[in-house]
This record gives sequence, structure tokens and C-alpha cells, in this order.
Amino acid sequence: MKIQILYDKESITKGLYTGWGVSFLVNDRILFDTGEDGMRLLANIKNLDINTEKIEAAVISHDHWDHTGGLWELLRKKEELKVYICPNFSAELKKNIERLKGKPVETDRVTEIAGDIFVTGEIAGEYKKRFIAEQAMVIRTGKGLTVITGCSHPGIVKILEQVKKDFPNEKIHLVFGGFHLMDKSREEIRLIAEAFKEMEIKKAGPTHCSGHDAEMIFKEVYEDNFISIKTGLTVEV
Repeated sequence: MKIQILYDKESITKGLYTGWGVSFLVNDRILFDTGEDGMRLLANIKNLDINTEKIEAAVISHDHWDHTGGLWELLRKKEELKVYICPNFSAELKKNIERLKGKPVETDRVTEIAGDIFVTGEIAGEYKKRFIAEQAMVIRTGKGLTVITGCSHPGIVKILEQVKKDFPNEKIHLVFGGFHLMDKSREEIRLIAEAFKEMEIKKAGPTHCSGHDAEMIFKEVYEDNFISIKTGLTVEV
């Protein structure tokens, strides 16, 4: 399968918008998060020659503006689109999806949403000392599992432990996305990178809210198996 990075804070080439938040497209079919801005997201989709008619569903990792911002313009372009959300997302988000004729689908546990493409379902997290619901995406491939995260507010290690519990006999090949380590010390980040290694995760690609220190430490730990996630990149899994 291929995963295209449609939106992130850096780009591999000129002519693509960058900004806060992430958006990844899996196998031309399933969109994971939508970045902060719909017009920028749609412009990148156009410039990357992506056919929106092939997009079957969107997955929203958590109810924050930098992950939902592009959803509204996408729904104006694609009515009746399935949008996978957590049960404890805000009533406002759910109403907005329905108002724009999208189809919200609540996932409270691991769910296969397309062939070999899963969401973890709702995992409890914390943001600014308040509860937040978040989910990640899991893709099964011949190399092992690929896990895609939005911000990892529940904790990136907690998310991966949940994935290992739900897929007990499968190895995790790649983890990338937001790890939310900007507020962590270098020592804490190194321990998390070492935990990845202990879980036998082959490749890692922290981006977005992971922070510069996390990107540098994971690059040092993972060497050639570090993936620098940038807008316009295609990752084969």
C-alpha cells in the first residue's frame, strides 16, 4: 500500500502548502486527518494529481482544529462521505458533519474500515489536564503493521501498547505521525525511542507535534530506518 502525505509542516517540493496539522491519504481511498485549512488541503490534492472521487472515507484522529480544519471543504466537495470519529468527540463536530451531508461513524473499539485498514477506536487521553478522545490508524501489510497517529494525546507508547493488544501475533513495522513530545525532555524522548526499539518497531517517522528534539533523537536512534515525513512524500508500506 502507499501513503501520501498531503499536509504537514514541511514539504519536499515547492508549490505545495504547508502548515500546522497533518493529512495522510492511504491507497488513494482513506484520508487520515485533514490539516488546519480546507483550501490548502484541496490545493495540495489538486497539485498532487489526486482524484477525490476515489476517496471513500475520512478518519479523524481527534477533535482539534488542526486535524479537522480541512474536513469541511472536503465535505462540501464530497457529500455522503463516511467520517470515522470517536464517540466522545464534541456534539458540534458531529452536527457539522451531518449538516454538510457527511456520514459520521463512531468507533469505540478496533474496527476494520477497509481491506486491511483499521482504526483503533477511542483511546482515552489528556490535553491541558482535560479528557480527550483519540484514535489511530493501523494498516496490515506483508511487512507488518503500520501505525499512523494524529497527535498521540493518550501517549504514543500507550497507543502502541493498545495496538499490540489488539493485534497480538503481529509485529509493528512502521509508526509515523504526531507523537506529541514537544513538552518532553530529551531524556524522556530517548526513553520513548528506546521503548520503540524494545517493541521491535522497524521504522519511525515522528512529525507535526513531535517536536524538533524528538525528530533528531529518533533519527539518531533509527538511523537509516528513520523516515522524514513531509508534504508531497509517498511512503510505500
